Amino acid sequence: MKCSENRNTGGFTLIELLVSMGIGMVVLGAVTTTFMSQTKFYSAQEQVNEMEQNARGALDIITRELKMAGYNPGGAIFAGVTFYDTSQLQIKADLNAVSDIQDNTNENITYAYDDSNFRITRTLGGETAQVLADNITAFTFTCYKADGATTTTTSSEIRQVKIDITARTAKPDPNYTANGGYRTYQVIATITPLNLAF
Repeated sequence: MKCSENRNTGGFTLIELLVSMGIGMVVLGAVTTTFMSQTKFYSAQEQVNEMEQNARGALDIITRELKMAGYNPGGAIFAGVTFYDTSQLQIKADLNAVSDIQDNTNENITYAYDDSNFRITRTLGGETAQVLADNITAFTFTCYKADGATTTTTSSEIRQVKIDITARTAKPDPNYTANGGYRTYQVIATITPLNLAF
């Protein structure tokens, strides 16, 4: 008896399988590398967006409240802006027109920089300070008189306030070498409170 040999099986040889697996692994490696680099890029971009939003949001709130400094329809006597130092400022406004500044309301607000925790705090009257913005590396005020000269002692002479906020990303970016890997963003604004007479 003769055994018939069937060599036409229609399958792949071992060499063909090894070559196709090798090509597949190279393609998979390239896709994985691209995916990982895109993920790192998007994560870094998200950190930058959060940092910018943090600084701009804090500046917007401070600017809005600083523009109301000195509002006094009831005739009360108070300093609209009190300068404590370059990183702490108090804003007062008689918002309810009862000739008295009410503590624990938006009529008496103090902004300060907590440099040990890298944050800006906002305090209403005598209440506990609340965090306004995190990851802040610098927060300073410069007060100006009507003639443009800086002032640090007399609250009644303050006519403009310059605010300078520098924020940083929450996490360091390994692809960024400056500042220990932390990206920074600075916003500066000079505000003229309309209720402080010239």
